[in-house]
Amino acid sequence: MSDDEVPPTPLEQLRTMAAVETMLTEDLRHIEVYTMDGLLSLFWHGPPEAERVVIACGGAMGGVLGPADALYQDLGVALVEMGIGLIRVGYRVPNDTEKCVHDLVAAADLATRSGGTRFITMGHSFGGAPALQAAVILQEHCAGVITLATQSAGCEPAEDLASRTPVILFHGDKDEILPLQASELVRMVIGGGELVPLSGVGHLLAEAATEIRTRLMEWIPEKFEEHTE
Repeated sequence: MSDDEVPPTPLEQLRTMAAVETMLTEDLRHIEVYTMDGLLSLFWHGPPEAERVVIACGGAMGGVLGPADALYQDLGVALVEMGIGLIRVGYRVPNDTEKCVHDLVAAADLATRSGGTRFITMGHSFGGAPALQAAVILQEHCAGVITLATQSAGCEPAEDLASRTPVILFHGDKDEILPLQASELVRMVIGGGELVPLSGVGHLLAEAATEIRTRLMEWIPEKFEEHTE
């Protein structure tokens, strides 16, 4: 590459063979990106020109609905009323941290092409690591990070992230897969953040579905607003 050449963006680096999209509803687009490494599926709520966009990802097996009884779907629908977009990311290769981080950043790259300027990343279980790592890459464009029953593995690159980016960590104290201590360890690694322990709640967070929705419907617009100041 010569000094004058512009390096490829995350979206361009996907090695896309084809892409197709359709409107599922007035406020929801489904985009499929066929790449050499697999199919990247994006469910994009809200207007494409939204400046504020949440990027949400699932666990080690993938998935796009989210924990807590389809949290991501419900947030996507509700945030549209505030002019906030939400992209649910279906990984090309679930459980591959590097590729999953790339998928989140590529989704943000796509959003910037039609108006996106500020992002909040959100991930469940394994997805906590890609959400935190993507926030590091997005740098000043990231207004916050939400983790839901996160693992601690793969979160090391986000060391001291909380000193410059708001982070909230939800975790049940009855998690049968990842103990609450995983989020406590992540909080230590990132240098802070708000840990929300959920009493009597398991890994899928279903018991706290209403509590999490209520909190995030306040936290997300609040952090976007703070990011503009």
